[in-house]
Amino acid sequence: MKIDVLTLFPEMFHALDHSIVGRAKTLGQVEMSFLNFRDFSTNKHHKVDDYPYGGGAGMLLTPQPIFDAFHSLEAKSPRVILTTPTGKPFNQRMAEEWAKEEHLVFLCGHYEGFDQRIHNELATDEVSIGDFVLTGGELATMVMIDATVRLIPDVLNDQASHEDDSFSTGLLEYPHYTRPADFRGLTVPDVLLSGNHAKIEAWRREQSLERTYRRRPDLLEHVELTDVDKKFLQSLRD
Repeated sequence: MKIDVLTLFPEMFHALDHSIVGRAKTLGQVEMSFLNFRDFSTNKHHKVDDYPYGGGAGMLLTPQPIFDAFHSLEAKSPRVILTTPTGKPFNQRMAEEWAKEEHLVFLCGHYEGFDQRIHNELATDEVSIGDFVLTGGELATMVMIDATVRLIPDVLNDQASHEDDSFSTGLLEYPHYTRPADFRGLTVPDVLLSGNHAKIEAWRREQSLERTYRRRPDLLEHVELTDVDKKFLQSLRD
């Protein structure tokens, strides 16, 4: 996968040189470049923002530097993701979809956002990572890159390790335990030590259902529930 990021602060993305994303870059599974669109400004002071027509607080990113930076890329038909608080909420389904793309371009917003012509002419996706406002789109872009790159085939050593991730199944993930079985009197549930895989799977399903019910009940509206699931959820309600 090729990922290009148009940003005012390329140096912020050094964080992606580490962990799973860093390894993917080292192994050539993903190629990234970070372009400062201020370098493309034709303004003598290299300004990239201006006052909004019609008045109002704040400054807007102007079209010229961003259009010119975008057209400098060797991009045939990339997926172009614009970070904005007015965008669709980012989720695991988006990450799974983007992981199948050959080329992603991220546009990092600042100030009061982008001139609308950037939205209209360049963006294929307008995305937010939550119902809050950041000082810029760089942190949001890093979050989305991390969530996406880890789903590219062969990036994770164990490809099955993300299949039960929270949201991949529609539910929040069940609790995990590792050695020792007894840590300072805090013990691992007996079922996980039983070796009975059917019982373990049933326990994990119930734990996912209960965690989702208590923390994110809205997710249950989109999950296909079995009769056993429904009975268990009813017992929680009761």
